[in-house]
Amino acid sequence: MKPIRIATAQFENKSGDKAYNLSVIRQLAGDASKAGADVIAFHECSITGYTFARQLSREQLLEVAEPIPDGPSIRALQDIAAEHHIVVLAGLFEKDANDNMYKGYVCVDQNGLVAKYRKLHPFINPHLTPGNEYVIFDLFGWKCSMLICYDNNIIENVRATKLLGADVIFMPHVTMCTPSTRPGAGFVDPALWHNREADPTSLRQEFDGLKGRAWLMKWLPARAYDNAVYAIFSNPIGMDDDQLKNGCSMILDPFGDIIAECRKLDNDFTVATLTPEKLQQAGGHRYIQARRPELYRDILGQGHVSEQRVVWL
Repeated sequence: MKPIRIATAQFENKSGDKAYNLSVIRQLAGDASKAGADVIAFHECSITGYTFARQLSREQLLEVAEPIPDGPSIRALQDIAAEHHIVVLAGLFEKDANDNMYKGYVCVDQNGLVAKYRKLHPFINPHLTPGNEYVIFDLFGWKCSMLICYDNNIIENVRATKLLGADVIFMPHVTMCTPSTRPGAGFVDPALWHNREADPTSLRQEFDGLKGRAWLMKWLPARAYDNAVYAIFSNPIGMDDDQLKNGCSMILDPFGDIIAECRKLDNDFTVATLTPEKLQQAGGHRYIQARRPELYRDILGQGHVSEQRVVWL
């Protein structure tokens, strides 16, 4: 493998406005390509918007959802990839031939769809069907995978993806700045966003504190470190429906170190160079080699009924 340049982006999407969101994706993809990126990753449901879907009926969600790879948004991403000579990853609601709906995330290059993933743990709308498989795909000689938002909070998903061969895991999110049972959690007042030019300090304090980035730092570096993977975290910034999101899209290396991070209070992207040497230099590589599955194979595989609770809903 040779070094690869990957960008992660953040932007303020508009609910249900695919044309607008794709225009921003086009702009940021072009800018990232000029900055030397081979790949750019956007957040969960970056094409369609996300939080607004909690209010949609089945019929309304079907109107928003598209088939993959034959829908217009995939063709638009292919055009963007061809125009700017960059691989693009982005998210949308998917529907199949039987009108089953999924939370989809795709990787597209100038030739079309490279890979598709369906979120394993969707919750924003009761009419979504959970995905049931992991995906491994190749980008420039690197083994890559995708896990969407909540999927990354179940540590078995990240380890399973690594054991299937992933060196890079794209982790698109719409997260942070919502209430939970965790101390310090909560919504961030949208008024701070609208006043960000006059008072960036108050907004940054909320975004970087336990409502936002400080919570992310409790677990995201561990996912990269424990599994010796590059983690490509993407998250929107600004208003997503009636919720304010804090961005801080970032790239972490297999040591769990942040090697690039978006810090603007605005649409932004950042680029990092991924080098293959770190994959085996990192401690997680040695720990994976030292595993003893005979001790916990039956423990991890014992029967369990999945119960998913999202407190802010």
